[in-house]
Amino acid sequence: MYIFLDQTEAKTAEIEAQYHATVVREAAWIPPEELVLHFTPELVSLEQGNLEMHGDLTTMLPRIRRLSQEMLVKAARIKDAEHPLVAIDATAGMGEDSLVLAAAGYQVKLFEYNPVIAALLQDSLRRAAFIPELEEVVARMEFVPGDSIAGIAASAGTVDLIYLDPMFPERQKSGLIKKKFQLMQQLERPCDDEEALFQSAYAAAPKKLVIKRPLKGPYLAGRKPGYTIKGKAIRYDCFACS
Repeated sequence: MYIFLDQTEAKTAEIEAQYHATVVREAAWIPPEELVLHFTPELVSLEQGNLEMHGDLTTMLPRIRRLSQEMLVKAARIKDAEHPLVAIDATAGMGEDSLVLAAAGYQVKLFEYNPVIAALLQDSLRRAAFIPELEEVVARMEFVPGDSIAGIAASAGTVDLIYLDPMFPERQKSGLIKKKFQLMQQLERPCDDEEALFQSAYAAAPKKLVIKRPLKGPYLAGRKPGYTIKGKAIRYDCFACS
């Protein structure tokens, strides 16, 4: 993988160590079809050949305008809870589901272990903070880089909701994969330790644990939920933990 920098002041050695990638400053130095994380002062994008993606939370505006119809909001609802509520999105990805939770009133901590996806997410949050309709929502979102399992443990007893959306192999069987998933699937591995992820979330004793799964997919770590909210293609498995 390559890092393409348009910012001359950036420290090459530090960036190469962070992303385990080769830094270049001229597009001509990048071999064809290599995966590239491109930094400019305006935007961070992931590119490969003719494919390009970047975070854009403005695409979520139609969803947050109709929150009452969101299955995630229904799944995350906690009866008789005191506000403000605190949530952890332990597998944040590009932050779309975290945005839904924040729009519903949660203070959300977002964890993303992959440094490339984390860079795209941070840049997306930065730009979204300047969008008037998203400014207040994004202010309730705190990005925390690194492994979510350690973050979950540190938050034990202080969080109301933990949300998990681990990548799973079944997604790769889709006949039509959007370009962002074509690129991100080269970075994001399927969940390889479901038991540790589930156990850390459950042991943190949130009021509720919500896990997003494919409609006909197996339970995460084989754990049957207390109840499930189903849609046409996905479902939310819900657990009471405290």
